[in-house]
Amino acid sequence: MPWIDEVEPEELDDAAARAELERLNALGRDPVSGEVDNILKIHSLHPEGMAAHLELYRTAMAGTKTLRKVNREMIALTVSQLNACHY
Repeated sequence: MPWIDEVEPEELDDAAARAELERLNALGRDPVSGEVDNILKIHSLHPEGMAAHLELYRTAMAGTKTLRKVNREMIALTVSQLNACHY
């Protein structure tokens, strides 16, 4: 299985980069577990990629007024199950 390096905000020397990663982690934190999902942690070395990923997710899950959020969640769950993916 491939491994992608991840960093925690406190490991960054650059204060601006650390603050941005902390901000993005807060946005991507799971409300139940309090953890940042692994699918987002892989972007820790490239915060711009994490920001784009979060924006894509938010747009996909909340950007359509004609499809209710519960229906979008059900579609995501069904696709994940069909692909044997726990996300």
